[in-house]
Amino acid sequence: MATFAALAAFEAEAARAARSLRPRAGGATLVTLSGELGAGKTAFVKAAARALGVEEEVTSPTFVLEKVYQLPSDRPFRRLVHIDAYRLESGGDLAALGFTGLMRDAGNLVMLEWPERVAAALPPPAVRAALAALPDGGRSLSYDPPL
Repeated sequence: MATFAALAAFEAEAARAARSLRPRAGGATLVTLSGELGAGKTAFVKAAARALGVEEEVTSPTFVLEKVYQLPSDRPFRRLVHIDAYRLESGGDLAALGFTGLMRDAGNLVMLEWPERVAAALPPPAVRAALAALPDGGRSLSYDPPL
């Protein structure tokens, strides 16, 4: 587990992690992001998106549930799919987002917040990221498997 006192260092780590990911054979690359409210899940996705070439503003999909960003053609993935499952009640709710189809496309990098809400419907992720806010305002971050 790594700790980051400054937001800039946390964002730099998220960018490094995103650039290290590669498409998986046979389907999308799923990264799950777990942590309490305010742990930095959306901040992680924002920094990852910038590192992958997303120029538009990345915002939390809490109310729309899913946002899809096209990535530049020189990147290993074609799309970044950001899903916030906080408002979902079960894994079955992912069907309305076209989740099965999204997961079939190896060009998709799917970053899913609140995976515990929909765990029964998720395939094994490529990476599980666990985030926590620290009392001093910093963040902790760990990956399984390590990146």
